[in-house]
Amino acid sequence: MTTPQIPASTAPATDVEVPPPAAWSVEESIETYSIDRWGLGYFSINEQGNVTVAPFRQAGAAIDLMHVVAEAREQGMNLPIVLRFQDLLRHRVVALNMAFRNAITEMNYGAEYVGVFPIKVNQLREVVEEILDAGRPFNYGIEAGSKPELFAALAIHDNPNSLVVCNGYKDTQFIRMALLGVKLGKKVVMVVEKVEEVKAIIEVGREMGVRPLIGLRVRLTSKSSGRWATSGGELAKFGLSPVDLMEAVDYLQDEGFGDTVRLVHFHIGSQIPDILSLKRATREAARYYSKLCKLGLDHLDYMDVGGGLGVDYDGSATAFHSSTNYTMEEYAADVVDNIMEICNEEGVRHPDLVSESGRAIVAHHSLLVVQAFGVIEKTKAQYDLSVSEGDHKYILRLAEIMGRIQLSPLEALHDTQQIKTESQQAFELGILDLREKARVDTFYWHNIEEVVNHFQHMAVNKPGSEKEIPEEVRDLTPYYADQYICNFSMFQSLLDHWAVGQLFPIMPIHRLNEKPTIASTLVDITCDSDGKVCKFTDLREDARDTLPLHPLRNNEPYYLGFFMTGAYQDIMGDLHNLFGRVNEAHVFLDPEEEVGFYIEETLPGHSIQQVLELTQYHANDLIRRMKLQVDEAIRSNNMRPNEGMRLLGEYERGLAAPTYLAFEP
Repeated sequence: MTTPQIPASTAPATDVEVPPPAAWSVEESIETYSIDRWGLGYFSINEQGNVTVAPFRQAGAAIDLMHVVAEAREQGMNLPIVLRFQDLLRHRVVALNMAFRNAITEMNYGAEYVGVFPIKVNQLREVVEEILDAGRPFNYGIEAGSKPELFAALAIHDNPNSLVVCNGYKDTQFIRMALLGVKLGKKVVMVVEKVEEVKAIIEVGREMGVRPLIGLRVRLTSKSSGRWATSGGELAKFGLSPVDLMEAVDYLQDEGFGDTVRLVHFHIGSQIPDILSLKRATREAARYYSKLCKLGLDHLDYMDVGGGLGVDYDGSATAFHSSTNYTMEEYAADVVDNIMEICNEEGVRHPDLVSESGRAIVAHHSLLVVQAFGVIEKTKAQYDLSVSEGDHKYILRLAEIMGRIQLSPLEALHDTQQIKTESQQAFELGILDLREKARVDTFYWHNIEEVVNHFQHMAVNKPGSEKEIPEEVRDLTPYYADQYICNFSMFQSLLDHWAVGQLFPIMPIHRLNEKPTIASTLVDITCDSDGKVCKFTDLREDARDTLPLHPLRNNEPYYLGFFMTGAYQDIMGDLHNLFGRVNEAHVFLDPEEEVGFYIEETLPGHSIQQVLELTQYHANDLIRRMKLQVDEAIRSNNMRPNEGMRLLGEYERGLAAPTYLAFEP
């Protein structure tokens, strides 16, 4: 199939004439966007057609997202905005700990679960503090993988019964800070990544007079699947091989430090989609733990299964990389069961269990809300499809094809594509003028849309026929889809989608009692062709190429939600085009409030001045340089003094403005 260059026109929302909303139900929106599946009971749609958030699921009230957006705007927060539901964050902490507690009780496991939150997943202080507070009854600790993270962890950690697990490569300063934590009465475990670290830890420990707590990360043969499969296996970046492991153990025992080995660790990757991968890895790691116990490591108390507990971004409950074929409860039960079975078989004590589950804790608690403010149309709401005898032959032939699409859609498609190719060649040779080319394109895109609609209508009215849609027709969908322009930066707020193809649930947060009639993709406001979302979650396919949205209305904002963005997206975003951090609001349930919630804290995003400072453009110097140019323009009579001072003041005030576009409410 020839891929044409697509003509596109940007139509602002204020110019669009929208037909009356089609009959549609909330239940149909729930099915369309699968919110009942990926939402895990936290997200739903109310009778008004707005998305709701229930931080405690059925045990608590639901919050209307449109009310939250309205309240945030009332407090001066413009979009885009990240909304954090701190109660939901607490619920996830409790859910994970209870899943392990219940599994331990049911299976009569002989030890406890003392998990840690890996702050690399979300280092924001308000998030980490909320997690530690919610996890206090469970002695839920913290994991740090770098020196800055360790410095933060040592200060914020205040429960002597919980762990601080230190992963990553270590230098002397890293080791000294970890041992400082031990001196302060904290259970700070340094996980060894290479043999040389063992020697350094012992040397610094002797110097400081501190007996360290050491963990050994084993490099398993078992691997995960999905996006992060290379994190595990024999080619993994971290971990000790069997040879390294024996060298480390022999050295520690020879030096009289065998009792400092307290933990065995493994990690096979983030977002494990298939539970079978976890089963294999857990059993292999339990073997290592058992054999190490038998080597005389009598103080080996903990087994750390690392991270990897995934979340179901698309709701399909499959082994697709953006999904998981297991629940949190099944994950906990399998960890407990497999470790217990191997330990019983080997005749060694059951270790206390540690997991470093980050994504499953924080993913659901935050979402990004953006405004779609314009549309780049591939097809017009109204066509001029009239023809006359004097029209070019290409136009007449396309009009004739239009009349037989319903009878033979594939033949009509092929004929339409042939004419499009011929007309493009004619235009390049100077035979076809611009006005004729524009009319050819109008008929072309109308025919394409009619062909696609024919097959989609067939799929809707004939259940099970989706797979009968020809592949060449499926391939057309993204070409004729409209592009909705959204006020955000992909690279700042949704980096994993661009970098590794991670899918996130995306949907409108209102008007969900209306039928979404526009097949769309999303583009951001960066000057980068990669700043777009053209793959979306789908139950029937791995991913779909378009998202069903509503037509934009005159002078009415249209809000989209990017859900489950709490893991990694806050930290990993970059400053492409100098678009900075977005505004943020922290939301808590409160039954005494009329709307059922209150915004505890609002955090402003980066200003233009702040992002410029990060790239060594200092405000005072910029203003000085601009004043010199304005003064010169005034001296040259290119600008009047009052106008120059007014514009210079506007420039100076503008440095305090947000980096994103501003629209009136």
